[in-house]
Amino acid sequence: MDAIRPTTPSPADAAGAGNTVSARADAAERIAGGRPPQLSAPTAPLRRGLPGLDTRLQGDVAGAQQALDFLEEVARQLQSLKSELSAKLSNLQADERQIEAQLRELANTLDRRRKSAGDKLNAQLNYSSASATQRFSMRGMTLSSLKASGPQMMSFSLGGSNQALTVNIERGMSDEEIIQRFDRALAPANVRVSSDANGKLVFTAPEVHWPALRDNLSILGRGRVAPEEEPGAVAPQRWGTSDTEALRRSLQEVVRALAQVRSSQAAASRELSAAASRAATAPVPAVDMNALAQDFAATATEPNYDSLLAITSAMVGISRERVLALLGLH
Repeated sequence: MDAIRPTTPSPADAAGAGNTVSARADAAERIAGGRPPQLSAPTAPLRRGLPGLDTRLQGDVAGAQQALDFLEEVARQLQSLKSELSAKLSNLQADERQIEAQLRELANTLDRRRKSAGDKLNAQLNYSSASATQRFSMRGMTLSSLKASGPQMMSFSLGGSNQALTVNIERGMSDEEIIQRFDRALAPANVRVSSDANGKLVFTAPEVHWPALRDNLSILGRGRVAPEEEPGAVAPQRWGTSDTEALRRSLQEVVRALAQVRSSQAAASRELSAAASRAATAPVPAVDMNALAQDFAATATEPNYDSLLAITSAMVGISRERVLALLGLH
């Protein structure tokens, strides 16, 4: 009977075993120190990509569809409010309490615009194919007051960043030069600067950055600044129902708001049509789609951590709205 001999591991096996022992030791050390174990990168990610795929297409379609869904809800509420106001002004049967309830409902809908409408619809309900922007001002920031104050240096902290952005104002500068100084200084924080007809500085920032900017804007030596956000185009909380004149003004505001909503709906629909054209002119070959599907199915059937990580990573950011929007292109 042959003796059982110890097996000599190959260099690759030895390296793999050493890596495993090292990984386990590292995990044990991290857990002992109160830290979570380090997750390793997947060794078998989804292996195929889609050559020639328009990577912006999904985002454009999802953003346009999300804005359209929100605008449709606002249009429905405005249309209902328009009917009630018209009936009230015509001395027809109309419940004033119902009108007030509709005004509150519309105000609540508009309050969740940033959450529900995506990043392509601003406070004026203007639709933009790029990211929407928020305009704001700061009290005392006018061209006349800046020139009257003489030479000065202002350092801004925006959005909680540790980086201070400095603007130097010198004596004798023109209005255009002051605006350019502000615009160049704040551009690294994605804030652009212009002025209105009254000489007040107007700041513009991406909608997605606005909440952090609003809550953290400060000027060195002056402390936190409360920026004044440009009011929304539709403000039902200011519409009255107390008398005939108030009802008439409210109806005019509703009609104007409906026109703005319809214009934005048309703009979003045009972008969806353009996205459909892009999808039609640059279709992904069926063979590539089949190969990707087969790879995904094969990875999904592997009962290990690496396949789970690959699948969950691929699914991040995929929502029901995006799937429905993309299916609508076909």
